[in-house]
Amino acid sequence: MCRVAWKDCPAGAIEKCRLRLDRTEFAGTRYAMDTIMTAGPSAPGAAKAWTPQTWRERPILQVPVYPDPAALSEVEQRLHRYPPLVFAGEARRLKAQLAEAAQGRAFVLQGGDCAESFGDFTANIIRDTFRVLLQMAVVLTFGAGLPVVKVGRMAGQFAKPRSSDTETVNGETLPSYRGDIINGPAFTAEDRVPDPARMETAYFQSAGRMNLLRAFASGGYADLHEVHRWNLGFVERSPLASQYRDMASRIDETLRFMGACGLKDTAQVRETEFYTGHEALLLPYEEAFTRIDSTTGEYYGCSAHFIWIGERTRQPDGAHVEFMRGIHNPIGIKLGPNADPDEVVRLCELLNPRAEPGRITLISRMGADKVRDRLPPLLRAVKRSGVPVVWVCDPMHGNTISTTSKVKTRNFDSILGEVRGFFDAHAQEGTWAGGIHVEMTGRDVTECIGGAHRLTETDLGRAYETFCDPRLNAEQSLELAFLLASELKQRLHHVSKSIP
Repeated sequence: MCRVAWKDCPAGAIEKCRLRLDRTEFAGTRYAMDTIMTAGPSAPGAAKAWTPQTWRERPILQVPVYPDPAALSEVEQRLHRYPPLVFAGEARRLKAQLAEAAQGRAFVLQGGDCAESFGDFTANIIRDTFRVLLQMAVVLTFGAGLPVVKVGRMAGQFAKPRSSDTETVNGETLPSYRGDIINGPAFTAEDRVPDPARMETAYFQSAGRMNLLRAFASGGYADLHEVHRWNLGFVERSPLASQYRDMASRIDETLRFMGACGLKDTAQVRETEFYTGHEALLLPYEEAFTRIDSTTGEYYGCSAHFIWIGERTRQPDGAHVEFMRGIHNPIGIKLGPNADPDEVVRLCELLNPRAEPGRITLISRMGADKVRDRLPPLLRAVKRSGVPVVWVCDPMHGNTISTTSKVKTRNFDSILGEVRGFFDAHAQEGTWAGGIHVEMTGRDVTECIGGAHRLTETDLGRAYETFCDPRLNAEQSLELAFLLASELKQRLHHVSKSIP
């Protein structure tokens, strides 16, 4: 296995190395985890002390090849001087709420675009996705009787891992599109060249999106009296209208009661806590926003409150795990159907040696046909380890299919099937199904088939707008929330009895 650090590798050689670095090679490499947990950085045999740069000494996957290293360095230096996008205290508050979810006292809702687009930088698009997430949260909170931790795949989700470094169209082969922070979606040689200046655009757009989300969350737009009424148009169009009207009526009764008790204008009613998250894929960008918290002296990744390691980059000896090891944000790890229980435990112990509640969220993405078989061994292994985690279901990535016309889509029934399988696996193992992670949008796109209105392959061409993976539209997202609330309510009493 190649041990040349990324910073020392000639640009032309990175592509060749990447093709040789597969999961099997990494699986055979055991990190010196025990020395990290039991010895200080200066102790004999201890691992090298962490800094925001030590990831550069590790093997890395999914890295773009920038043709101009000097231009990349200049952009990195400018980003280092820019203000952070989020603050350490906010990340700590999120960690505390995730700790509640790990104990079955809260539920996590994370959603947003597969990959944000520079072209979608408008107030209406940001507002609509935020709005649907709030609607989903209200449905889940009221239906299940649990507080909902809200995390948007927003204000930073600009990079995407790819299964292949190249794609071929009509006999022409070009580098794959890796998200707007790296290169462009147009199938041209010029657009597909990685450009470090895109990181600055991503930063300024993230700052603008973050500013708008903060205003929505605290400026009255999230008032509970308004949020639940936003559902009414969806209710009237849905085949499940009577069930939804009943819930809306009960929410109204509750709000009237709260008003009679003098709670109408409290912050808990008028405002909401909303956090941002994205995959920490482009490490030069993440390093640039790694800052020392003035109150604790600890490092935090200040590009988002919550960042995660993808299924393709979670090698224990790899650069992405090394970077995440040193920051104190709550972090996630995506787990596919081939995840090895021992390696998952090793990752949990490596990334959370102090067993801090709320630090680790494990996001399973198995597929509806595999979740009942592949998830339980992971649940058992992590439970035995004693490391506290939040278990979240990503029912999107394992259920992507191609139509007869080779268009990527996802079937709503498969998405719901994986969610139910996720709950079944946790009920079987006596663990808590702590949340859901979905790719969705507030717009009326037609990218996923099925749902109450039974979209079919013929509907996909009407509003298929994604550059990457298909997303649930606003109505499908709300339908999923109502069905999930019902599922939670039925299972909550039985599952909570078996939580350790």
